Amino acid sequence: MLLAAACGKGSESETAAKSRADSTTGAPSEASSAITNADATGRAVLFLGTSLTAGLGLDADSAFPRQVQRLITQRGLPFHTVNAGVSGETSAGLLQRLDWVLKEPAAMVIVETGANDGLRGQPVEGTRATIGRILDRIHSERPDAKVVLVQMEAPPNLGADYTRAFHGMFPVLAREHGAVLMPFLLDSVAGFPRLNQSDGIHPNFDGERIVTRTVWRTIGPLLEALAKESAGIATRPKGS
Repeated sequence: MLLAAACGKGSESETAAKSRADSTTGAPSEASSAITNADATGRAVLFLGTSLTAGLGLDADSAFPRQVQRLITQRGLPFHTVNAGVSGETSAGLLQRLDWVLKEPAAMVIVETGANDGLRGQPVEGTRATIGRILDRIHSERPDAKVVLVQMEAPPNLGADYTRAFHGMFPVLAREHGAVLMPFLLDSVAGFPRLNQSDGIHPNFDGERIVTRTVWRTIGPLLEALAKESAGIATRPKGS
């Protein structure tokens, strides 16, 4: 099941992955236009991640950030999602592009990264340090944003010690950096052929619906609370 940690093609270079970022979103230049057009009032929900976030192999409307948008709209919440997933990206790659993705204000930032580090067998301590820097940067540049860190897993072929250490770094990072920890993104999807595309890694449409529910169980209540908080601030009399 943990082979699902391969969130992009393992042989894919960072440069090649970024050059194909548009195709992973399912629409030309969708990721860049989404960032550029983010709401200036800070009501964006920003998804940072790999091909799992980008929705590799799915049409644009099926990727879970877009499905989350439909849930937000159905509930009348004042937020819109921004899909900033890049196929094949490691945590170091995400750190390098933070200046770009954090240009616009955001109410919430969801960080899905690290699994490609595990796929490549990179040292856990190095990945942990990089993700820590990512979380620190987000808190520094977007101090009012709620930050959510997604639990990811490493493939088992690297040994039990590695996979155990990899798994364990996420709750530690969340605790140390004041982030909310989301359960494993592919919970109840990884390892089930009927829920995955032919590569056995990326969810198909049915699998993506389950991923959406996993994501919403964590961020849905947080967004409801943020909406209530914002409404309270908006209606509070001046000087109170």
